[in-house]
Amino acid sequence: MTDGHRAGRTGSGPEPGQNIDTAGCSQSSFCLFIHPTIHPSIVSHLSLRLCGQDGDVAEDKSSFYSNAEDYWKEVPPTVDGMLGGYGSISSIDISGSKAFLRKFLGDGEGKTGTGRALDCGAGIGRISKRLLLPLFRTVDLVDVTQEFLDKARTFLGDDAKRVGNYYCCGLQEFVPEPDRYDVIWIQWVIGHLTDDHLVAFLRRCQKALRPAGLIIIKDNVSYEGVVPDDVDSSVCRDMDIVRRLVGRAGLRVVHEEQQLNFPKEIYQVHTLALR
Repeated sequence: MTDGHRAGRTGSGPEPGQNIDTAGCSQSSFCLFIHPTIHPSIVSHLSLRLCGQDGDVAEDKSSFYSNAEDYWKEVPPTVDGMLGGYGSISSIDISGSKAFLRKFLGDGEGKTGTGRALDCGAGIGRISKRLLLPLFRTVDLVDVTQEFLDKARTFLGDDAKRVGNYYCCGLQEFVPEPDRYDVIWIQWVIGHLTDDHLVAFLRRCQKALRPAGLIIIKDNVSYEGVVPDDVDSSVCRDMDIVRRLVGRAGLRVVHEEQQLNFPKEIYQVHTLALR
């Protein structure tokens, strides 16, 4: 699970309102749209293999996670690697995230503190370096790939001294310390979690927030339903599904924006602030 691992290229995929047979699934991340010329039986096969009737990963959850881990072990520990060959969008991404986050930070009633943040699916620390460390006194990183965390120690430069912890763990198993974080940043990684594991992880994150703390999800959004990606073993959910899962976790969306100025061939990316 890693920041921006695949920047959601849609290729010549469907337009808004065009239906895709996803066999009742419901997941998300950076996933390739299934080309509309592919025969429906193939689409159904892909969807059924990943998703059960309740929309969760059905056949083998362990392989869903292990296949993703194997994928990331082959990805170079670079910004371009983290962004699936779209390293050029990093500055645009960070600028949008910074403008979004600054709406909530500061002193006063209801404002979010700047003491400590958690970078989920941190990879080599691209988001920590450009977004979180400039705004927070301390940042913790969690990622499933040890090589990426090892690279982060040098990639972050002098700012690495303000990193509290490097956790090597999948988010489906990670338990953040209660009452620890002002902001928990979860970008381009929720598609590597099953529905139930995502809901459970968000509940754990809620307990890990300090007063007025925020959970931020920034991720690709499908036009409709769920799109599985066999390449990196992930899925991409539409906004209605994401909102339902957020609600199941006992959280509410307090603000939402679409990231602007990304290339047209990649998915729409939305940022949600949760409490």
